[in-house]
Amino acid sequence: MTLLDSALAPKKRTQEAFDADEHAQNLTRWQQQYDQLSPGCFYGRLDEIELPAMQAFKEHTGQALRQDCRVWADSLWLGIPTRALGSRINGQALDEHEVMCRPGGHDFELVTPEAFNIYGLVIRLPILQAAARQQGVVLDKEWRCSPRRSITPETLRAVAFLLERLLSHQQDAIAEKVHQDILLTGLLELLKTNQKSHALPPSYAHRKAVVDRVKRYVDEHLDGPVTMEELCQLTHVSRRTLQYSFTTILGISPLQFLRLTRLNRVRRALRAASPEQSVTDIATYWGFWHLGQFAHDYKQQFGESPSQTLHAKAFWAK
Repeated sequence: MTLLDSALAPKKRTQEAFDADEHAQNLTRWQQQYDQLSPGCFYGRLDEIELPAMQAFKEHTGQALRQDCRVWADSLWLGIPTRALGSRINGQALDEHEVMCRPGGHDFELVTPEAFNIYGLVIRLPILQAAARQQGVVLDKEWRCSPRRSITPETLRAVAFLLERLLSHQQDAIAEKVHQDILLTGLLELLKTNQKSHALPPSYAHRKAVVDRVKRYVDEHLDGPVTMEELCQLTHVSRRTLQYSFTTILGISPLQFLRLTRLNRVRRALRAASPEQSVTDIATYWGFWHLGQFAHDYKQQFGESPSQTLHAKAFWAK
């Protein structure tokens, strides 16, 4: 490959991570935070191509996650899971042959299952709109509102094949403009498909409002346990409705949500600890008073003890 080829080639990179939050930070120009939902050691891999006006990637995550995400502003993101079953966007379960779609600069939430693989495409909106006009493609307005788009199986297979070839190509001699033109063609194919996704059930809006209210409350009460009774009073619903709301929107129970949220916050605190902080200091700050039970639950969830997380942080900081 010549120096000119190297200068014209897009930035390609592969990154691996063994912590969910560390993996979340690896995606260029995204703001993200990942909570690990399933128990065990985490492994994530990201293959990414970065272009001036576009980004393409393939992401693998070994554990089930709850992801808080925001794409860079003035852009559009499309997510193409290799298997839609078990994934949710903003509390909406994906059906087969659906993709995810969100404008940049807006927060959204994903829930993804174990052993999850997804292709991602992000593009600056002015570039997308100019390409659509040039090719005579009329973009419907639905992508700004609906987080799901139904796509024909043939189109999905073709775009996934295209992305896999570009991301796995070992030779970087393809110029940036060629990459961008190829990716734009695939993106327009996805967006011009005008198939309606399944309508949301009437209970969706209320159940999502219940879950969102609980999440805000938990964020405001970080230093101690929150009870189911508190949450029922807060949301003015029965325990049964609270349970249905969480399993519908997040795929886990309210108790699982509370427990996993606190464990993930402790893990972040351990990874960000100052040299003088101990496991006991951090665990008690986050409301874990029974340290033996805490250590057991933590190791079961993350595949390592709290002290291993703390010492690993100190080791990598050297």
